Amino acid sequence: MSIELGPVWLLGADAVGRPGQRRFRLFAQSARGSAILWMEKEQLNSLSLSLDHILAQLTEGQVLRVEARAGEQPQPTKLPPDFPKTPTHEFQVGQIKLGYDEDRDIFLLSTAPLEIELQPGQEPQAILREEDVVSFLFDQREAQELSSSITTVVSAGRPLCPLCHAPLDGGPHACVKQNGHREILQIEEGEGE
Repeated sequence: MSIELGPVWLLGADAVGRPGQRRFRLFAQSARGSAILWMEKEQLNSLSLSLDHILAQLTEGQVLRVEARAGEQPQPTKLPPDFPKTPTHEFQVGQIKLGYDEDRDIFLLSTAPLEIELQPGQEPQAILREEDVVSFLFDQREAQELSSSITTVVSAGRPLCPLCHAPLDGGPHACVKQNGHREILQIEEGEGE
């Protein structure tokens, strides 16, 4: 059964956990209910890039993504404290569809849940529940705010190596771009040499 939440009055993204072990989610609330939609970091970032692309087309390039900012960095958004403790809908997202209705000047986001089914003695099965789609509507201002929020949340994790874009954990980094994928050997001279 498809669920339509209608126009949302609260929309955002945040992450739960420590950098390197975070889980990402989109949260939305409308008069018809609330939803927490768990996503992979790449899914969330792709949504942000898609929103930016559509917004740039709609505004003829007047809305651009902020890639760098001088001074104090914005803090990632958090789930508001008054958000329902038990949302109407909560699931891991398996499929995202983003649409824009020009006549109504509104975005439509549809998400289908992904379930993992475990049967004894068999491999786990990923099942996309396309019949249980949850969708909601939002305007251009909310789209721009969501995209900015996602960018802040995604970039708040571990810093990336500027050359290979692998996450840096604070320890030694073997960068493939600097030929760091080869083992470094330490040669010690023997006593008799």
